[in-house]
Amino acid sequence: MNNSFVFDTYALIEIIRGNKNYLRYINSKIVITEFILAELCFNLLKEYSPEISYSYVDKFANSVVKVDKEIIKQSMYYRLKNLKSKISITDCIGYYLAKDLGINFLTGDKEFKDMPNVEFVK
Repeated sequence: MNNSFVFDTYALIEIIRGNKNYLRYINSKIVITEFILAELCFNLLKEYSPEISYSYVDKFANSVVKVDKEIIKQSMYYRLKNLKSKISITDCIGYYLAKDLGINFLTGDKEFKDMPNVEFVK
């Protein structure tokens, strides 16, 4: 999956807001989970009308991939062992999905700044 990333919610919202630091990712293949799509919808509804929010959900729905139970097991074990870092369930799953697919996790969340397999952009 060349030029593919698992985008976290932060990255998607920054693209929607027009953050210039994310411009180079606009033509990348977007991979997300249903958890990320749900979190995106919730966060957009706090900022935009339902019509605008739902249009983005519809746009990104084609980027959703199924999460294997092994990814869930690994990511929740990681979260349990790293509760102090306050990484969300959604982000843990996204990070482990990226590792499983052999691509980077695109995020601006500070908890991931120095982690392997992460493309950190603010």
